[in-house]
Amino acid sequence: MTKSLVWIFIAAYNEEATIGAVIDDCLGVTSAIVVVDDCSTDTTVDIAHRKGVVVLCHCINRGKGAAIRTGTAYALSQGADIIVHFDADGQHHAFDIPRLIQPILGGRVDVVLGSRFLNGASTNISPARRAVLRLGSYFTWFFSGIRLSDAHNGLIAFSRTAARTIVFTEDRMAYASELIDEIRRLKIRYCEEPVTITYTDYSRGKGQRSSNALAIGWKMIWKKLFLG
Repeated sequence: MTKSLVWIFIAAYNEEATIGAVIDDCLGVTSAIVVVDDCSTDTTVDIAHRKGVVVLCHCINRGKGAAIRTGTAYALSQGADIIVHFDADGQHHAFDIPRLIQPILGGRVDVVLGSRFLNGASTNISPARRAVLRLGSYFTWFFSGIRLSDAHNGLIAFSRTAARTIVFTEDRMAYASELIDEIRRLKIRYCEEPVTITYTDYSRGKGQRSSNALAIGWKMIWKKLFLG
């Protein structure tokens, strides 16, 4: 894999416990890594700097959607052909990246979404969380017309064309639903690939609560029904 071809974007907020190991994992794939720190109050930034990767910092906490805009703009300015979104809490694995980007390298699609639920995927997700995510996939299908096995997986790869074309306006976690809407609106070619997601007590504690997911769902319903 050409190191200058693939950029990995990592959004981080108070991830001192995991950011070092996550960066080390990603360095096995490419040295082109940009960490966008969303105003952490711990040593996340110091650890990332010591790893020798690019670190961009928000001076206020703005949310993951805003961090994506910052990281994507930087990677594109550096000539990235593919941008991979990778979580900072340690639940993703860099060994999935070569398979994740293969459909883009082959020219078949412009967005590849990781899935915990396809054949070949692996995850230790709880039954309750699995049920919530399944419900979210049906919700996405109903409102966007796009049927996915896993509508809210943070491990995603974008071609340069897709990264330049897709517009995120949501600052926080609602960006995930916005992405699916953009894929439909722009008729972007996409597919899913099986990935491994490993939850730990730490990543569960950092993860989005089901109540927050329901709040995001209601916000998207309101937006579609009343704001067009």
